[in-house]
Amino acid sequence: MKKNGLIILVIATSFCFGFAVKTIITKEPNEDSKLKKVTGIGGIFFKCKDPKKMKEWYQKNLGLNTNQYGTVFEWWQGADSSKKGFTQWSPFNEKTKYFAPSTKEFMINYRVQNLDALIEELKKNGVTVVDTIEKADYGKFVHILDVEGGKIELWEPNDIEYEKLGKQMGCITTK
Repeated sequence: MKKNGLIILVIATSFCFGFAVKTIITKEPNEDSKLKKVTGIGGIFFKCKDPKKMKEWYQKNLGLNTNQYGTVFEWWQGADSSKKGFTQWSPFNEKTKYFAPSTKEFMINYRVQNLDALIEELKKNGVTVVDTIEKADYGKFVHILDVEGGKIELWEPNDIEYEKLGKQMGCITTK
């Protein structure tokens, strides 16, 4: 009986010692590694010759519910399936300066969490921040450049206010 007790004591001591060593040598993750960056696509923007004609074609042939800006895709968030999320699809006139300083034919809008903290991290990494954070009822926005000079829009959305705005404008989402 003493032998069994001794074996159990040795196993328990080994387990506790191993746990203690692992705890001591494992580094705590810093705030940057905890920062959730991109959570999804907030929008796809592209240049074309005739945005009105483009929206009409997509509405007629692919069933998009278009409005003056393009269309809004409505979906349910994976992290909390009781909450809606939205993705904007917008054709722009080929002469738009909105994508500047980029010369690319498209711009992607990424949904992010905690835009202020993300911008601070991006600045530390030497990422070019094109403008200052713009605040609207439906979220916060800022533009950055990728490694090839492509302009990217970052959006910390307020989906509740975004949906309200769409309803006020009489927009129907594409589901």
